[in-house]
Amino acid sequence: MSSQPVRTAASLPLNDACAAAQASNGRHYLQLALLVIAAGAIYPILYLRQVYQPTMLEVFHITDSQLGYLYSSLGTIFLLSYLPSGWLADRVAPRLLICFSLVATGLLGLWYSTAPSFNTLMLIFGGWGLSTGLTFWAAVIKRVNMIAGAEEQGRFFGLLDGGRGLIEAMLATIAITLFAWVTQTRGEPVAVGFRMVVYLYAFLCIALGVLLALVKDPQGARDAASDRAAAAQARRGNVLVDLATLAKIPELWLVAAIVFCGYQVFWATYSFSAYLHEGEVGLTVVMAGTITTLKLWMRPIGGIGGGFLGDRYSKVSVLVIALFLAALSLVALMAAPRISSHVLLVFLVLFIGILTYAIRGLYWSLLDRCNIPAATMGLAIGLISVLGYSPDVFLPLINGYLTQTYPGVFGYQLYFGYVAAMAALGGFAGLALRNMLKRKEVA
Repeated sequence: MSSQPVRTAASLPLNDACAAAQASNGRHYLQLALLVIAAGAIYPILYLRQVYQPTMLEVFHITDSQLGYLYSSLGTIFLLSYLPSGWLADRVAPRLLICFSLVATGLLGLWYSTAPSFNTLMLIFGGWGLSTGLTFWAAVIKRVNMIAGAEEQGRFFGLLDGGRGLIEAMLATIAITLFAWVTQTRGEPVAVGFRMVVYLYAFLCIALGVLLALVKDPQGARDAASDRAAAAQARRGNVLVDLATLAKIPELWLVAAIVFCGYQVFWATYSFSAYLHEGEVGLTVVMAGTITTLKLWMRPIGGIGGGFLGDRYSKVSVLVIALFLAALSLVALMAAPRISSHVLLVFLVLFIGILTYAIRGLYWSLLDRCNIPAATMGLAIGLISVLGYSPDVFLPLINGYLTQTYPGVFGYQLYFGYVAAMAALGGFAGLALRNMLKRKEVA
């Protein structure tokens, strides 16, 4: 007679359920990792100005105002793309959209590396607006929202922003090292060093797009069924009716206001390198670029840390605190010419970086509190993005106008003062959202 251990009927389903839950959880984190890599690789080539702005002006033979026009055109395409991007994300597989975006962005980057004329640069930036706005953004945000559980929204969005920040920081560190080696060690012109940096990002995007096209999305059966059901319902729905339904959700408008204000804090960081290089602050191009590259390493700390703190305590409360602290820190940065200690200056820049990325890592996690129907989630993301990311259009123009009308440090101080006021306004919008959610919980 066999002496095998007895397995009860109750224990078998329990073990199977545990194994299935672990496998499903692993699949979700694998999907998140792929999204993090894609998001971390695609955007840096668009925003090289945060480290290389003085170099870009020299290589492309353009002024601060023209640079502002380039980024304003990029922001305009973003603004026009966000709503159809959400509509598209409700109907096309996110993986396909993401692969196309990566390859198209990389190919445009190779064109960018030739240092073309200003008119051609306008075309390239417009193309980037489509490849990273229309076909990429809403697909990534919707996918993260769907794979994260109700109690994991903060950490998943924090991991998305913090993880992509880690990828960006690693790439930026490699890039600034390559730039310094080419321009300082080998003595090549800065145009050659900048071209090498663009090659790094462009070829990476193309390779990653091809790789992701070959890797099947290992999504769980439940997620696949949910995707199909939401897509079918979205195809049957009327866009105008769906927009009218979303417009009646007051929490959605407050989230849009928070994104609108918080995103401008992020935009302010693009000018740190140029500000630190100005005469009264007096850092070299490489030193200013190194400090702003170090700031990128704060993204994993701010994004992931903010996300976990939000899930542990309150996403809205942590976001409100970060916005008010960012406003105060930007005011402090305006005093940089009077800060004699470079160590203190570095600490201030890094602290603003942590706060900036905590804000970015948290504001999309608030979607889960808005009671948005799954079939219109992509459309809601597009609507919030149109409003929240509209600073892409006007903020480069404000920056270019202030820095050219008031040359030197003073123009940047005016700019940072404006962004500090917007950060404080975002904090008040967060307080309003928190009070609204509390009233609904009581009711």
